[in-house]
Amino acid sequence: MTDVGLALPVADVDRLGAEAQRFGHRVVAEVADADALAPKIALAKPEVVIAAASAPHLSARLVAACDAHGVRLVVVGDSPRERRFAAGLGVVDPVPGPPAWTLLTPGTGIPIVPQPTALPPVPIVAPRRVDEPIAEETSRHPVRTPVTRGTVVAVWGPHGAPGRTSLAIALAGELAAAGASVALADADTHAAAIAPSLGLLDEAPGFAAACRLAGTHALTVAELDRVASAHRGGFRVLTGIGRPARWPELTAERIVGVMDAVRAWAGITIVDVAASLEQDEELQTDVAAPRRNAATIEVLRRADRVVAVAAADPVGLARFLRGHAEMLDHVAPDRVTVVANKVRSGTVGLDPAGQVRATLERFGGVTPVHLVPWDPAGFDAALLSGRSLAEVAPRSPARAVLRKLSAELRG
Repeated sequence: MTDVGLALPVADVDRLGAEAQRFGHRVVAEVADADALAPKIALAKPEVVIAAASAPHLSARLVAACDAHGVRLVVVGDSPRERRFAAGLGVVDPVPGPPAWTLLTPGTGIPIVPQPTALPPVPIVAPRRVDEPIAEETSRHPVRTPVTRGTVVAVWGPHGAPGRTSLAIALAGELAAAGASVALADADTHAAAIAPSLGLLDEAPGFAAACRLAGTHALTVAELDRVASAHRGGFRVLTGIGRPARWPELTAERIVGVMDAVRAWAGITIVDVAASLEQDEELQTDVAAPRRNAATIEVLRRADRVVAVAAADPVGLARFLRGHAEMLDHVAPDRVTVVANKVRSGTVGLDPAGQVRATLERFGGVTPVHLVPWDPAGFDAALLSGRSLAEVAPRSPARAVLRKLSAELRG
């Protein structure tokens, strides 16, 4: 017997509910509104939720609730419009709808989920070899050479807007301008900002879709191309979640699968992560519960390099020194490159570079490798146009420092 939850039009609820009972299954919740079903997931504890790929039968709140409680979500939709709607909520594998409505069959105890057009699950266990054929590309991306083993660079910084996202975008632009195969991913589970910074739509967050595919061992190079967006700066983008409530989709296990997959997809993948490193101790009694900061911690652990960003002002430096010590619990010091951002005399006095360097070395034993000067005009122009700093301000003093940093990351 399978406990089933239904979020369907009224007529379909009646019909499928009767079929479920006839086949020995039990309907524990049936509504026409997905947002009304979402809070019932924890109480009813269905094993499967069947929802129609349309409003109001499917919503981000229902998707997040199913992910948070480990409930299998079967989304039913046939038309291109329904599939687009489902993809906008991170569901990339809807099953055919009417007339193939009989999803519950006698004796199986689970719903049959046909996937006539989906690729077979292929676990990512090793990077692609040079002599392997290139997977078929989507029309949005040009044909490119395969990657032997790409590099993952995490961009982290403490709370207080030290400039993580701005530097991540700037580094992606610099690397792409140098001819590297570059991807930019937003794994921030608190305040994802890459999509709005680049003027990209984030109704269908690419990073969350990649995580869902990784959870079913179906994440391939071709699937990454499909869920990613192409930026005119020459790099591809996996946009972040549009609503912070969707963080349960980015579990540690799925992050591991995505990190393995992107190494075969791009030469260098820049991953923007959140500031928080707490282990969510209020959930320690439930070892199966997801952790909101698991995405940040797992990316830091598995990244080849970590760019740690500090805001060059008294408050930013104090926050960085505390957070940097905590970050080193997860990352070896030799993989960390410290960058002081927004260096200016207005906040630290004369010789700002020397003041910042001396403060970090004296109070934290940290030597900043790169000091990015304050350039609000350049970064404002990049944000206004949705482009990288290299595209809009090629003579920016900040760009000169970031170009050296990107060369170091390439090496």
